[in-house]
Amino acid sequence: MKAMLMTKICNLDEEENPLELREIPKPCPEEKEILLKVLTCGVCHTEIDEIEGRSSPPELPRVLGHQVVGRVEGVGSKVTKFRGGERVGVAWIYSACGKCKFCLSKRENLCPDFRATGRDENGGYAEYMKVSEDFAFIIPEIFSEEEAAPFLCAGAIGLRSLRLTTLVDGDDLGLMGFGASAHIVLKIVRHKFPRTRVYVFARSKEEQKFALELGATWSGNIEDSSPVMLKSIIDTTPVWKPVVEALKNLESGGRLVINAIRKEDVDKDYLLRLDYPSHLWMEKEIKSVANVTREDVREFLKIASEIKLRPEVQLYSLKEANLALREIKERKIRGAKVLRISSR
Repeated sequence: MKAMLMTKICNLDEEENPLELREIPKPCPEEKEILLKVLTCGVCHTEIDEIEGRSSPPELPRVLGHQVVGRVEGVGSKVTKFRGGERVGVAWIYSACGKCKFCLSKRENLCPDFRATGRDENGGYAEYMKVSEDFAFIIPEIFSEEEAAPFLCAGAIGLRSLRLTTLVDGDDLGLMGFGASAHIVLKIVRHKFPRTRVYVFARSKEEQKFALELGATWSGNIEDSSPVMLKSIIDTTPVWKPVVEALKNLESGGRLVINAIRKEDVDKDYLLRLDYPSHLWMEKEIKSVANVTREDVREFLKIASEIKLRPEVQLYSLKEANLALREIKERKIRGAKVLRISSR
């Protein structure tokens, strides 16, 4: 099968094509696994973290990609949940132990044996992949493969971030950055919290305009002050500056939720500007988001179906994966980027 392989850790500013298109063996599902013919796979900034060495380094070579939609083409001898031809999704959570205190308390995202799709196991930048039947999800028929792909990370992690804000209808919410996850969060908020006003901070005029088109109350630059102090802010950016800038816009008792696997080092000195009285005093909080649970994915797919959520999607072929990654690195973003790998 064809796959875009990560074979080395490198800097995307120096390496134009970090992934290589290669022929590799088609996987064979074990007893409780299903084999998927990959239809689409979302492209995420986490792949850049993996390529540039910020995330836990994968064993190389590795097939990246953790927002996978495919059709079941084969099943292991003990599979009971799926049958051939069904359309399913695979998210960032590839597996967890199921036995530790975190798994037993519905916090499998914190499991010490958590394994990530496309990092610890081969993912969806390929024509086929395999996964345990316990970590696959039926994709609702109302969504196309292109629409469903970003739901499996950008959507699910966006929902988890939104839940961690403890937002109630009418609270003012800020979004730092406006890529795949943030634009989905805005769509959810407009349906689930109709009295909540959303304020978007983004680096480009295009992203700011896009946010207003989707119903944001206000949009401005990362360094701008919002017109009102905000109860909660979700940071979806890959750098440190927005963290410090967000804190100055939080009201007393407010919470900043950081939705990122890693932060780049390009502006880490910005943290030296963190001032306790103006940024953290008055019981402000910072909460990080770590991974997703299966329940996050199931709940998001249910909500997306109920409100008929339609993400903005830009399509690329499998061999254009490097182009999609470079555009994310260069902040050329409008919604979510998705690889179209097969049409059947």
